[in-house]
Amino acid sequence: MEAYGAVLNLVIPIFFLLYFIETIVAWRRGEQVIRGLDSISSFSSGITNVVKDVLGLSVGILSYNWLVDRIALVQLEASWQLYLVAFLVVDFQGYWVHRWSHEINFLWNRHIIHHSSEEFNLSCALRQTISAFVNYFTFLLIPAALLGVPGEVIAIIGPLHLFLQYWYHTRLIGKMGWLEYFIVTPSHHRVHHAINPEYMDKNYGQVFIFWDRWFGTFQEERAEVPPVYGVKRPVHTWNPFKINFQHFWLLLTDAWHARNWWDKLRLWFMPTGWRPEDVKERYPVQSISDVYHFEKYDTKASTALITWSWIQMFFNYFLLIYFFAYIGVIGSPGIFLYGAFIFASIYAYTELMDRNRYAFVFEVLKSAFGLYLIWQAGGDWFGARANAGAWYVYIVSAYCLLSAAVAAFFALVEIRGNNEMATA
Repeated sequence: MEAYGAVLNLVIPIFFLLYFIETIVAWRRGEQVIRGLDSISSFSSGITNVVKDVLGLSVGILSYNWLVDRIALVQLEASWQLYLVAFLVVDFQGYWVHRWSHEINFLWNRHIIHHSSEEFNLSCALRQTISAFVNYFTFLLIPAALLGVPGEVIAIIGPLHLFLQYWYHTRLIGKMGWLEYFIVTPSHHRVHHAINPEYMDKNYGQVFIFWDRWFGTFQEERAEVPPVYGVKRPVHTWNPFKINFQHFWLLLTDAWHARNWWDKLRLWFMPTGWRPEDVKERYPVQSISDVYHFEKYDTKASTALITWSWIQMFFNYFLLIYFFAYIGVIGSPGIFLYGAFIFASIYAYTELMDRNRYAFVFEVLKSAFGLYLIWQAGGDWFGARANAGAWYVYIVSAYCLLSAAVAAFFALVEIRGNNEMATA
């Protein structure tokens, strides 16, 4: 937990730096690949994901170390070959988990967040799930376990493998010659994120593309078919919590409304998007029929609201840096209270981005929660007086007060005012 937090404090600034480089390059080229609120939503989703991972809010049905202890046939010596074998097996697992997450209804809920952006840039790589509470797929690491690859090696390879999937989420890099035959490139992944009929459910590879070539899921990007991004059932929100559980809620309500008991059961395991016929007729949901003619989700926010949303996101990242640096000192249950505050904060300000008339209420409740945590600790913020200095507590306190006040301003002036104009 502490080691992973330390690694994240090193890696996340690199993600931000590369995103800003992408922004500058796109601006110099005159290309529109980034929208402010979309990117804020993506970064916010990334924050929720790493907090959830660091807190260990998931369980594995099968332990990899348990597998190694019981089925290892040989014991590979520590060498570059050992790490290569581990990396290949982790990537093999990643291909199948990724593919099944697209093909099976209930698994799509854990992956929809990653495809929910209607843009394609580096920030959308950070749209990662918080709805995957159970790891079903350790059995796919059996090849590594048979070769006696230690669990410590898998633990090192796992985060590295994930971080290597960031760079290819961009429209600014074209095809890459001979590398297109071996690794996942931006061109391959643009195909994967596209909702064009020609591109749907292709290119599941995470680092190596040869899995797709071998298993029949490869599709080359075609110049005459520009990719269109998003999901066929648009999410229509910037709130990562809502996106994470939107598909699950649809499955749950479909199971409730289905008249046939067999349909209630099988819909969870049917191909993604399947719904009982009687439910589709009585409870239709919006779906994009023409991918080249649909309106992207946009809340028409003012420059002031967009700017404030960036400030909110970066302040929560500021909180995250302290959290990861002192997670061992904070201890339990403090780490869960800290995580809950970050979750509440992101929920509140993304509701404001969605122009929800009740966003002000969420901001007030979040701020009250933060001030209560400070009051309960005797004027401290999870040991910040000793670890960082009293100034940190003052800044967090000021943020809680300011965010509630600013949310009230936007609720009264921008959201309510525009709603009244729209209904006039």
